[in-house]
Amino acid sequence: MTFYSFARSVVYGAFKPIYRMEVLGKEHFPKEGGVLLCANHIHNFDPPMVGITAPRPVHFMAKEELFNVPVLGKIVPHLNAFPVKRGMSDREALRKGLNVLKEGHVLGLFPEGTRSKTGELGKGLAGAGFFALRTDAQVVPCAIIGPYKAFGKLRIVYGKPIPMDELRKNKVSAEETTDVIMNEINNLIVKNK
Repeated sequence: MTFYSFARSVVYGAFKPIYRMEVLGKEHFPKEGGVLLCANHIHNFDPPMVGITAPRPVHFMAKEELFNVPVLGKIVPHLNAFPVKRGMSDREALRKGLNVLKEGHVLGLFPEGTRSKTGELGKGLAGAGFFALRTDAQVVPCAIIGPYKAFGKLRIVYGKPIPMDELRKNKVSAEETTDVIMNEINNLIVKNK
């Protein structure tokens, strides 16, 4: 058993008694090949929640500060996470993300770049569009519908992969591509509230 699998079991065991998790749409998740998984961001627990409910292991870009936290900083790299410098173009993180997708793995992103203070979906950053356009990965939208309240219902919805061929062919900008992705996440939230 890998450390990732072990950690996933531990987190699932910790979350199960606290949150009534309902996971929808797992059948839409591609079984193989690169997948760009894009979710809204409402809580610090979103990455582990996606990690335990996604059908395949997820590699996350995580804020660089997490890698400097005592103990946690030693664990995070073993959870398929790699650091990204926030507020600037981090070429190393972009290169690493592209490699994750090109190697046929799942890259998890929160396109808003930070948690929503209100729970409402914010504007997505161009990074999601960049990864979607630069690879042939399938792009899967994910909606986390909370709030994270003890014993409350928490719904995680995986949508169908977003068609990207036209966007790639027409050389649509990364910003516009991110807008398309965010619109799909919003549709999932609205339909499943």
